[in-house]
Amino acid sequence: MNVRRSATALAALAALCTAAAPAAFADASPSPKPSGGSAALPKGLYGAKDPKFDGVWRQSLALLAQDAVGVTPARSAIDWLAGQQCEDGGFAAYRADTSAACDPKKGEFTDATAAAVQALAAVGGRSASVEKGIGWLKKHQNDDGGWGLNPGSPSDANSTSAAVGAFAASGQDPKQVKSAKGGKTPYDVLLGLQLGCDTKEAQRGAFAYTAGKGKPVANDLATAAAALATEGKGFVFEPAGKDAGKAPKPLDCGAGKGGGEDGKPAGADGAAEAAQAAAAYLSETMAGHGNHLLSAMPGAKAQPDFGSTADAIVALAAGEHSATAAKPLQWLQSEKNGALAWAKGDPGALGKLVLAAHAAGADPRSFGGVDLVQQLNATGPKPESVSAAGSEDESGKDSDSGKDEKDDDKGGVGGVWWTVGVFLVAGIGIGFLISGRKKQQL
Repeated sequence: MNVRRSATALAALAALCTAAAPAAFADASPSPKPSGGSAALPKGLYGAKDPKFDGVWRQSLALLAQDAVGVTPARSAIDWLAGQQCEDGGFAAYRADTSAACDPKKGEFTDATAAAVQALAAVGGRSASVEKGIGWLKKHQNDDGGWGLNPGSPSDANSTSAAVGAFAASGQDPKQVKSAKGGKTPYDVLLGLQLGCDTKEAQRGAFAYTAGKGKPVANDLATAAAALATEGKGFVFEPAGKDAGKAPKPLDCGAGKGGGEDGKPAGADGAAEAAQAAAAYLSETMAGHGNHLLSAMPGAKAQPDFGSTADAIVALAAGEHSATAAKPLQWLQSEKNGALAWAKGDPGALGKLVLAAHAAGADPRSFGGVDLVQQLNATGPKPESVSAAGSEDESGKDSDSGKDEKDDDKGGVGGVWWTVGVFLVAGIGIGFLISGRKKQQL
C-alpha cells in the first residue's frame, strides 16, 4: 500500500500553512523539532520533517499501517489527526494553527480528506469526524461524479480514487455515491479516463490523470490509484489470503469485442473489467522495467518510483493477483534496490511499504531483513499496544498516559477497514501520488 502517495500540487498545499506547532498540543515536555528547522513539531505527529506539505497525509498512512498490522496507535496521534479537521469536515495538508479558519476553496484537499477519513474510520471511536469528512466529500463531488484536488477543480483519477477509498472505508458502496446534478458516480469518471483499444497496445488499460485536451496519456500513478478504486477498495483491506494467483486480463481488443466505445469497459460490469485491464497494464509495465514502476515526474530521470510501485502491489493484491504482485514485492525487499533506505525514518514511506506487504501477504516485520513496523512506530508517539507479533520494547518520540480502549464501531458509520488505493504522493511517503501531478503532461 501507497501512494502511494507531491512537488507542485503539494507546493500548493504549502501555501495554506506555516510550520508553527498548534497551541492545542503544547505540552510540559519538549516536543521534537523538525529536521532543518527551529519550530517544535506538535505532540502526536509522526515524522521529523516539516509537516506543512504532508502532515495529514503521512499521519493517515502511519495510522492505517499500524492498525492493519495489529498496532494500536497512541491517543495523541489520533487526536492530532482529528484535530486537523476543518469546521466544514474537510482537511488541509497541515494546519499549524487549528484555531484559524480553513480556506474552503484553496485550503482544503480531497486527497487529504479522503486519507484522513480512512485512517479515522480504521482506528475507531471517531464516528463524528468520519461522518463530517464523508459529508464534505459528498458536498464537493463534481457533476461528472468525480473529485479534483480542491473543491471545484476538474476531476482527476487520483483524487477520485482516494474518495472511493473513503466511502468504502466508511461502509458505503462507492457505486451508489451519485452527484447531486446528473446522478453520476465516481466510476463514470474513472472509466472515462481509461485508455482503450484505440491507443498503443502497451498503454491499453492504463489511466490518464485527468481529461485534458488532445489524446489522453497513460499515467502510472493514476493507474495504480484507479486500479485499486475500480476494485471498490481503499488503502487498507483484508488480504484474500491464498488466492488463485491468476494473471489479470488485459483489454480484449479483438473484432467486435469490448464493452463500450474504443473497447473500454462499460456498463454494470465496467469497473471490474477496468480493474483487470489496469492491473494487466501495471503488471506488464513493471515487468518491462525490472519489476518496478519508474518516476512519472516530468523531466525526471528514468529511476525507480518506490511509492508508486508499492501502490501497484496493493492494487494487484486487491484484485487477488498474488503471483503477479510477488516479483515487484520481492524487488522492494532487496536492499540493493534502495526502497528500504528511501523509507527509513519517513512515516509516510514506511506506511506505504507496510501496507504493500500486508496486502500481498508478506510479513512487514521481516521485510528484506527489516522490521518495518518497528521503524514506523519509532517515528511517532509510543503505541498504546502492539500485537504479539511485534516486539514489546517498540517506542517512539513520546508516550501517552491516557489509555482509551479502541471503539468497536470502527468509526460508527458501518464496518471499516480502509482500502488504500493510493493515493497519494512523492518523496515524503504520503505525498507520492499528489506529488507533481499538476506538472504532468496529461
